[in-house]
Amino acid sequence: MNPNAEFAPAKINLFLHVTGRRADGYHLLDSLVVFAGIADRLVVEPSEMLSLAVTGPFAAALSAESDNLVLRAARTLAAECGVRATGALSLDKRIPVASGIGGGSADAAAAVRLLCRVWRLDPDSGTLDRIAAGLGADVPVCLRNRSMRMNGVGEILTPAPALPPCGLVLVNPGIPLATASVFRARSRGYSRNATLPDGWDTAQELVASLSGLTNDLEVPAIGMVPEIRDVLRVISNTRGCLLARMSGSGATCFGLFANAAEAEAAATELAGPGWWTWGGSLAR
Repeated sequence: MNPNAEFAPAKINLFLHVTGRRADGYHLLDSLVVFAGIADRLVVEPSEMLSLAVTGPFAAALSAESDNLVLRAARTLAAECGVRATGALSLDKRIPVASGIGGGSADAAAAVRLLCRVWRLDPDSGTLDRIAAGLGADVPVCLRNRSMRMNGVGEILTPAPALPPCGLVLVNPGIPLATASVFRARSRGYSRNATLPDGWDTAQELVASLSGLTNDLEVPAIGMVPEIRDVLRVISNTRGCLLARMSGSGATCFGLFANAAEAEAAATELAGPGWWTWGGSLAR
């Protein structure tokens, strides 16, 4: 692996319960977070100045951002560790923007991992957690870059149950959806924390557990982007699909399949004008 490069994989919420709200307005969550095989890629080259160039299929969606989350992550890490922020960063943006699968959060987390290595930093876990939490609710779990149970406002992370081999399809209808707007659109009460086993041996067992859980943001997201309902319907009707659900605050939806081959075939079948699709393995 290139030591000057880091992958930022898509984050998937297999379920997402909104369990309460703090006095400061932040919502409390319970979620099982996993990662997909599709990822953005961040590379750094030597430079006395810190900079960022964005390329790839979704680069245009970030062209209006004057201070990308990757740059904020770099500057925050440098300030916390007392070093100068340097390096010419290049982000190959392959994950849709504002899509509920943690693209920006994963990029920020990748920047922290990469620059700790390149700048030869070894901050303690408390410092890293503080940096990540200050950048966004999904950044702490993306920093771990492995399946986790997420609670609190995203800062309480515990090991996920053992996951089985399983195929995963991602579909986005090409419509960005702001997380804050979806939370504001919620009108229902709060859910309980889920009870999960220590693990699952098969994809079918995993789906049996997940079928009794929900994504509490799915209903308000559909109210804002009705096309999400169409995406879920089409995924559900695809041969071999075991479960279809929206991830995060949307609008990306996922389908679980028994294996990667079925998921890859489904992604090819689901591809259409204006839709972004990906199929492969659920990272374990």
